[in-house]
Amino acid sequence: MRDVALELVQTAIRSADPYFSVKRSFNFDGRKITVLGREFEVKGKVHILAIGKASCRMAKAIFETFPQGLVGDALIVTKHGYARDCDGIEARIIEAGHPIPDENSLLAGKLGLELAEKVGRDDILLTLISGGGSALFVYPAEGISLEDLIRTNELLLRSGATIREINTVRKHLSKVKGGRLAKAVKGTVIGLLVSDVVGDDPSFIASGPTVPDPTTYRDAYEILVRCGIWDRVPESVRRVIERGMRGEIEETPKELGNVHNFIIAGNSKACEAVARKAEELGFNSAVMTTTLEGEAKEVALAVGSIIEEVAKRDRPVKKPAVLVFGGEWTVTVGDAKGLGGPNQEFALSIARKIAGLNVTIVAFDTDGTDGPTDVAGGIVDGETLKRLEEAGVDVEEALRDHDSYRALERAGALLKTGPTGTNVNSMVIAVVETSKENR
Repeated sequence: MRDVALELVQTAIRSADPYFSVKRSFNFDGRKITVLGREFEVKGKVHILAIGKASCRMAKAIFETFPQGLVGDALIVTKHGYARDCDGIEARIIEAGHPIPDENSLLAGKLGLELAEKVGRDDILLTLISGGGSALFVYPAEGISLEDLIRTNELLLRSGATIREINTVRKHLSKVKGGRLAKAVKGTVIGLLVSDVVGDDPSFIASGPTVPDPTTYRDAYEILVRCGIWDRVPESVRRVIERGMRGEIEETPKELGNVHNFIIAGNSKACEAVARKAEELGFNSAVMTTTLEGEAKEVALAVGSIIEEVAKRDRPVKKPAVLVFGGEWTVTVGDAKGLGGPNQEFALSIARKIAGLNVTIVAFDTDGTDGPTDVAGGIVDGETLKRLEEAGVDVEEALRDHDSYRALERAGALLKTGPTGTNVNSMVIAVVETSKENR
């Protein structure tokens, strides 16, 4: 079952491959661009701005499609260690920090805005946007330093805020997020998006640099208050949000007439691909949801209850079965000093629920990086809890301390894929076999 689970992980990653997603969605013929059936005439230059963990593979597909003479300026921004997929591309490439932005993130934001402002009225800015762009591409609002932005990001990430809430705040502290990048463009903006957000709302993918923003400064304020960190974020951040609420700073654009965005890959498509592959392997399969959200260790117990129902009562799916769950779960770290990530914490928590069952579960981030660690998530089965106890791990203590990495490491239950070159959110794959007695 472990081998099956790992094969299905690879299926998920391959189905979300940004290179092939671009190839399937994008075409250039003479002087015409076609994206998912929509045509755009090319009158001038096509400038390229790629932002996110999948940016190199997306850009590679574009550069293979376009004649070099039509390409104007090109900037690719990706995560440290991900530029290996950019080999052979003639563009400026910047590797930047994620999930916490760094000086290169700031450089990328400044250069990206400069590129947007250079696009002529007859030109096209082709933006290739994928998950991770919020941290990789930053340009703080006037009066906010990079250090203040980093501090705010750290507080948000540790607060248990959802990615939508985090990105709502980020948009209102930025010169490039929340549609502000596209607003600087005189020509046409075409956006190809690989979604890493629940529900595939384009305004939240990489904080929506090319998408009208429905949120407000008031929303950002209420999120910081609700998460209990309004009084802890830097004074410069509070000042900008307060000025925005008073109307002293212009809101993010609510309409953008020159912009056309297309989602070409996402979590739902990846989950469906896993379910199809499971059927080919002889399993009954079901995509249970692609909108799963919540605190990782609590969501894990709920998902574990569904899996237990299948394992013991053959409902809602009969064994042997593969259940697929997609979404984004979070961890409220607080002051805990443990090491881990949402998927590792999910795996550690669900190990309690499936103890003794003939089940293998893998929880992973499709980008290959779960939290500030070198692993994608965790893979556990009905014997994992026993192995943890034999290794002297107090599971409840590890969960309280959010120290899932070290706990799973001692049980041989960490999942390491390396950088995948894509990012379509998180996924849980549960392989439920017939009972050991009936095999």
